[in-house]
This record gives sequence, structure tokens and C-alpha cells, in this order.
Amino acid sequence: MKSNRYIRQTSLKDFGPQRQQVLKESKVLVIGVGGLGIPVLQYLNAMGVGCLGMVEQDIVEWSNLQRQVLYSESDVGKPKIRVAEKKLRQMNRETELICHDTFLTKTNVLDIISDYDLVVDASDNFATRYLINDACVILDKPFVSGAIYGFEGQLSVFNYEDGPTYRCLFPIPPEEGDIPDCNVNGVLGVIPGIIGSLQALETVKVITSMPGILSGVLMLYNGLDQSVRHIKIPAQPKNKSRTQLETDYKQIHCDPVPEVSVENLIAQMSGNSGKFALIDIRSAEKFQSKAIDTAIHIPLEELEASTTKLAGKDILYFICQSGKRSREAVRRLQPLLQNHRMYSLKGGMNALEHSAVKFVSRDEMDVEL
Repeated sequence: MKSNRYIRQTSLKDFGPQRQQVLKESKVLVIGVGGLGIPVLQYLNAMGVGCLGMVEQDIVEWSNLQRQVLYSESDVGKPKIRVAEKKLRQMNRETELICHDTFLTKTNVLDIISDYDLVVDASDNFATRYLINDACVILDKPFVSGAIYGFEGQLSVFNYEDGPTYRCLFPIPPEEGDIPDCNVNGVLGVIPGIIGSLQALETVKVITSMPGILSGVLMLYNGLDQSVRHIKIPAQPKNKSRTQLETDYKQIHCDPVPEVSVENLIAQMSGNSGKFALIDIRSAEKFQSKAIDTAIHIPLEELEASTTKLAGKDILYFICQSGKRSREAVRRLQPLLQNHRMYSLKGGMNALEHSAVKFVSRDEMDVEL
């Protein structure tokens, strides 16, 4: 450790070298490398946390750049976790960075979280929040939770010592339709930076046992009038006694399936970077009528039996008419092709038809690749 690198922290009377050493010996897992996760990672990395784990399997989109300030225009189309790893390493070579290039699921959550001292929930959907909560209760790990919406944000620390869990605040997930769709929601770019920075602060406080930790308190922030409110959360002992995960964690806010925009797909096709394949899962009739000239045709119902056709391809893009069935295709193949990066095309052929992509009729062509 450079002797003067953290001197502005160690010179603080209420922090000092002892707490700096605790930071260096700690392991923190950040779930989500987006609007919230980026300021968390940047500050914890800069402040000297010894090991940072990241969970993410999305790519950088143009629409991310307005709030996910670690990424630049040249990163569009690249895996977020790899871009973040490279840039964080340039900021602080002393930090150990561990990349979990996956989405958090019921099958991997306990294995991943068990290696860390504390979890930061920087996800964007209720299913993942409940999954994180339940895993942290089972493993007795505290976690720092943040959420944003429009001009507002909220923050709390859950499962810390005798404090409440996330289910003490929200006992059951909301029903479909009770919350706005994530594709319609907006957020002012700076709001994730504010809430994410506060998550980083609470993380440092928990790790180093500083006073004033937001356990048992929900902080509500309104960016329009800069108001802050604190609401007490009573602990419910029954929520602290969980021993196993739920049977299912239904995704009701944002779809966990990674998607790619038309713009990013076109950039990938033009740049030809890496080994990728376009898989059209529509019916034979629709495929023969109009398709991308380089696409492989594998109907959705035949996907599981056709995985050998995709061997040697690092990245798989699935295309249907509207984008709905291509998400189902990714869900089906993720357990079967775990070493492949897979994406569903947002809007499907309906979106592509308004682009400059070349289409052909397949009636008289051999289309197998």
C-alpha cells in the first residue's frame, strides 16, 4: 500500500489507519454494474477496499451513458463487467477484482455471496432484491440496498446484526401491474450517482463499524427539493430465521434476460468483432419470407435439440418478430450453453425493419452456416 495514498482518510481522527486496514482486509460483492453499482465500485475501489466482486452479464447500451458514467461511447456493445474491470484496475492496482460474469440466480446466489463479508444490492428489479435478501439471511451477511425512480431514491442497510431484513420492509413482492414497467420508467442521470455514493458510504461504515449505520431506517431522497426523510423499519424476528430459498423468484420489474438494441446489433454486425451468430427463431414461413442474410434458422421449439449448430460461437443473438419469444429462447439455452454470451434483440424484426439492415427472401437460398 502506498504510504500516502489514503492519507486523507487515515488522518481523520474518527477513521485512522486502523479502519483503513479493516477496509484493506474486507471483501465486498456489488450486484449490478449499472447506475447504482458504478459509483459504489468507483468509491470503494478508490478508498482501499481490498477485494471487490462484481456480478453482471449485460452489455453497454447508448441509453446507459446518461447515468452510468464509467462507460464511454467506445464501450457501447461491450460487456459491462469487462469494461468495468479494466477501468477499475487502472484506478487502483492494489484492489483484487473478481468478475462473476453471470446473472444472479437461485442456483448460484449462495455460492457467490458466501465468499464475501458484505453485499451491495445495486440491482434494478424486485426479484433480485428478494433473492439477495433471502440469501443474505441464510448466510448471515449484511447488505446495503439502494433503489431509484425518476427524481427519487431510497437507501437502507438490511440484515445487519439485530436489524430488519428487506422482507421486514416489504414482506411480499408486489404483483404484476402494481409497479410501472422498467422500459417506461425514467431516471434523472445524477440520481443513481447520489444514491450509489450513499451506498458506498454505508458500506464503509458497516465494514469499519462506524456509528450511524442506516440499519432499521429507510432513507428517502427527493432530488427535486433536495429533501431527505427517514422512516423507521421494525425488525420482524420471523424474517431472520430463514434457512432456504424460495421455490421461485418471479421477475416482475425488469426482465433478467440480456437484451441488445438494434443499434448495438448493427454495430456488432458491421465490426464483426468476435465469433457471433444470429439465430432467427421464427416459423419457417416467416423466415423464408424475410430474414437477415446471415441468420441461422432454428425454430424456438427445436432450440434445445440444436445446440451443436451453435458450437464455436462466443456470442449468440436471438431474433423473433417482436422480441418476446427471443427472450424465452435465451432463458431456455442459458443452462445448456453456460460458456456462451446470449442476447435477445429488443423489438425483434419489427424494430429491425426500420433500420438499414439488409433483408433477403430465403425461398431459393441455402441458409445453413
